[in-house]
Amino acid sequence: MQGVDYDETFSLVAMLKSVRILLAIAAYFDYEIWQMDVKTAFLNGNLEENVYMIQPDGFMAPEDAGKVCKLKRSIYGLKQASRSWNLRFDEVVKSFGFIQNGEEACVYKKVSGSTISFLILYVDDILLIGNDKEFLNTIKESLKSSFSMKDLGEATYILGIKIYRDRSRRLIGLSQSTYIDKVLKRFKMENSKKGLLPMSHGAVLCKSQCP
Repeated sequence: MQGVDYDETFSLVAMLKSVRILLAIAAYFDYEIWQMDVKTAFLNGNLEENVYMIQPDGFMAPEDAGKVCKLKRSIYGLKQASRSWNLRFDEVVKSFGFIQNGEEACVYKKVSGSTISFLILYVDDILLIGNDKEFLNTIKESLKSSFSMKDLGEATYILGIKIYRDRSRRLIGLSQSTYIDKVLKRFKMENSKKGLLPMSHGAVLCKSQCP
């Protein structure tokens, strides 16, 4: 595969601190927190440049042997795939009436009378936060009409972080225990014993202390 004349290959993602702030707002005002996932997100991107691809093994047409394919849409493996997807999503979600946050490009807001909703995008993961279930369901249906979506219901995980919620007390807790267990397993330390760090709390380390 080869792409020419493209300048941007990155995809914007929401910052973790933005997610934490909006979850805190949701906890305080007792908003709904729903989660959706876009299936094969990168296939939705529109290509602005000419990209050609060799016919993949097993799908080569005998009568067209030696020819290449010209891509009309983005596919996985292209350097600009994630950026193309982000631009397409931004265009679609704004057509639904969402306004993009000026300081955080992956956070959108939509207000209608007394109802309010926030949308957070992290590549293909979406958090919907709002104070009206019917309003949020309308947004869900709008997204499903444009993309192949997976409805995950109430949010329990975001970016590998588990969400604990006590709505009666308007509290939200975040835990990365699953991520920690994954790292320990990766380095074969899952059976290691827990212990305190052998150093004083607040100690400042510097390069000159290195032996």
